[in-house]
Parts: sequence; structure tokens; C-alpha cells
Amino acid sequence: MSPLWPGQQHTLGSRLALALMRLAGWTPVLEPPPSLKFVGAAAPHTHNLDFWPGIFWTWATRAPVHFVAKRELFTFPLGVFMRAVGGIALDRRRAGGNFVDAVVEIIEREKELVMVVAPEGTRSAGQYWKTGFYYMALEARVPIGITALDWKRRRVGVIGYVTPTGDIEADFAVIREMLRDVRGHTPANEIPAVPRPAEAGGPSRS
Repeated sequence: MSPLWPGQQHTLGSRLALALMRLAGWTPVLEPPPSLKFVGAAAPHTHNLDFWPGIFWTWATRAPVHFVAKRELFTFPLGVFMRAVGGIALDRRRAGGNFVDAVVEIIEREKELVMVVAPEGTRSAGQYWKTGFYYMALEARVPIGITALDWKRRRVGVIGYVTPTGDIEADFAVIREMLRDVRGHTPANEIPAVPRPAEAGGPSRS
């Protein structure tokens, strides 16, 4: 049977999601979380099709997955869909306009939460990961769940955790090792788990 979020039991919906995943050749993964709240760093995110194994993983494991998007996307009728798949409308003004601070507020107010972020920031090729997700976890004092979108092995989910120490280079080295054999839908678009170096204007909280 599929791994489940702590305290949850399978429902008809989760069993159906699991059956459909297996029919498509996918395996859901959920390493036991050290905390009921963490930031899920989903990678490699190289194609729009990543949405489907991701949402079926959410339904199969019954994990409290959410993501943030600008509040303008939550007007009717699109807002109905956005909320149904875990979207949370973000009003940056409540945190003085800072994205990381606004997400930290959300993490702190929830009892259970997987706040999913795509650190690559784009489905196209690039050089560096965005580091906002790292500072969200660091400042909210929660782990980072390394969430693999592994099209090579057809597995999706949380393969391990990193507790941010503030030493971003060392922590990113651990993340890189966890993702070393993970391949995205379009490998040519993968971005290595490397923070933007200081000489290139990084790393940053954005």
C-alpha cells in the first residue's frame, strides 16, 4: 500500500489515486517526516506534465500539500481550481511586500503543512536555483523535504530531508547528492542544485 501522511488512513479517493498512479507506472514515495510541517523543494521541474504525478501523489498520500500564488489568480472561476489543488492566495502586503516573509507567516500559522516550491523557478534550462525556499525553511525553523519528480524511475515524492543550518553551500551539497540520480521529464532543462554565488548577486531571500 502507498505511504501515508502521519495520522491519515486511506480513503476511496486515495486508493483510486494510488491505483491510477500504479497503472501509469508511477510509485509514490514519502520518507517519514521529522516534522508535520516542512518546505517541499520539488525538482527537477522541467515540464508542465510534472503537475500530474505531483497532484496524484498528494491525493494518494493524503499529505497536506499547498503552494502559494499571487492572489489575482484566485478570482472566479480559476480560483476554484487553484484552491482545490492546494493553492493559497498570497498577499505580499501583509508581510511588507516580501515573498519569503509572507510564506513564513503561512507556515507558522498552520499545524500541518507541506509548502511546495519549485526552486528552479523555470521549466527551461538555467544556471542556479532560486534560494527563497531555503530561507523560508530556515526562518520558519522547519526541514526541507527533497521532493523528487523522477521520470527516469517513475517515482515521485519526498526522498529525504535537510535541516537548514544557515551554511547554504553545505546544505545545497547535501541536496545535490540526494538528487544526483534523479532525472526530470526533459533532462536538458534541468538546473543543478546550486545557489547563485555572491559574485552573481546571490544567494538571496527572493
